[in-house]
Amino acid sequence: MGDVKIRYYITRQWKDHTKRGYWAPCLARPNKKTGVFEPTLMAKLGFEHVDCGEDGPRAWAIAESWNRKWDQMRAEFRAGKVDASAKKFERVFPTNSLGEGFAHFKKTGVWKTKKPRTREDWERGWKYIEPFFGDVDPHTISMDDLSLWYFGDPSDEKIKGLLQTKGVREAYRGMKIWRALWQVLGTIKREDGKRYVVGKDPSLSIRRKTPKPRDVYWLEGEAVRLVKGAWRMGYKGLAAALAVAWDTMLSPVDVRSLTTSQLTPDPKGPLFEIERTKTGRDAIGTLSRRTERLLAAYIASLPFTLHPETPIFHTRGAAPGPRGGRPRAPAPYTKNTLGDDFRTVRSAVFPGEKRQVQDFRRSGAIEATAGRVDPAALAGKMANTIDSNRELQRTYTPHNATLVRLADEARARGRTLMRATEAPRKGRK
Repeated sequence: MGDVKIRYYITRQWKDHTKRGYWAPCLARPNKKTGVFEPTLMAKLGFEHVDCGEDGPRAWAIAESWNRKWDQMRAEFRAGKVDASAKKFERVFPTNSLGEGFAHFKKTGVWKTKKPRTREDWERGWKYIEPFFGDVDPHTISMDDLSLWYFGDPSDEKIKGLLQTKGVREAYRGMKIWRALWQVLGTIKREDGKRYVVGKDPSLSIRRKTPKPRDVYWLEGEAVRLVKGAWRMGYKGLAAALAVAWDTMLSPVDVRSLTTSQLTPDPKGPLFEIERTKTGRDAIGTLSRRTERLLAAYIASLPFTLHPETPIFHTRGAAPGPRGGRPRAPAPYTKNTLGDDFRTVRSAVFPGEKRQVQDFRRSGAIEATAGRVDPAALAGKMANTIDSNRELQRTYTPHNATLVRLADEARARGRTLMRATEAPRKGRK
């Protein structure tokens, strides 16, 4: 394939002998007087290096699209419409383009009221859409264009789609956000009075591949071993978080966000009353007596007084080593630090294991199902619409602690059955 001359476009040869293209703008250059490297205008306006994929027509088109964005942004800057010192801006897309429509949507109250995790999901899907269609008028996008984006070109193995480059799961996410965005843009008007999209979504002619759902789960005895292992290894915050996650069946992000102000007294034991991070639905997290004692012991072990609005579960921190170094105080768990600590403990307790913290939630549902739980009780426990009839259950089964405890009782029955029929597994993946 011959070389092309595109501004800021470079290629690199990979170990597998494939050549990839990159849009590589100049982000720093030396000051003529001091020689110190300083950020360029491109860097100040937020531009970064872009992986355009395997070298070829599609990569060239992506690079050209970024050159157009840079030209337009530079013109906006020179006209005084963009403040580079603010380092906050929305990328400027061509008039009536898909990117302009998405930027319009993000300025609305509807976008701002979406949960952070939902907005994150949209942005993650948009990352796959924007390089190909961000600059394009959606009125001109056809099923053929979307098929090429999703499947690639069957007649040319060099032109790969999302399925080949990102895998089934991420391709599914990209298509999901495309369809959601099409619906939204059908309700938003452009400056010329027309809507950003009209007619039927062309992607509906494409049968997307569904990623295989996770089906792994933990047994109660295995969860106990993880909790004990974490405590003995000094990860007391992780141990308490795992115990709470097992009992409450809350997602890891909800567990990380729990505070003592959300802990409510109850005749059958304290419980957490929260609003779920992802869906905004009210949830009640019940605790066993064993977890209640562990949680109290963990809070008492903290080297500081826990503020009622501060997340409960913290990292273990670190003292200076034999050679010195900076001490690290315990800090509230984040997604990454919780995952890192869990993998450390999991490797010590179950070498070679691949199951994750989020599988605790599924494990509880399997226990409750084995215990013949009422669907409404399980929906109340999980604070979602796992029951078969959403609207009727929302109307006739109020969300309360009594209903949640029915699911706890079913889990106990199911746990007893599973102990008798399934031995603890070692190294299950």
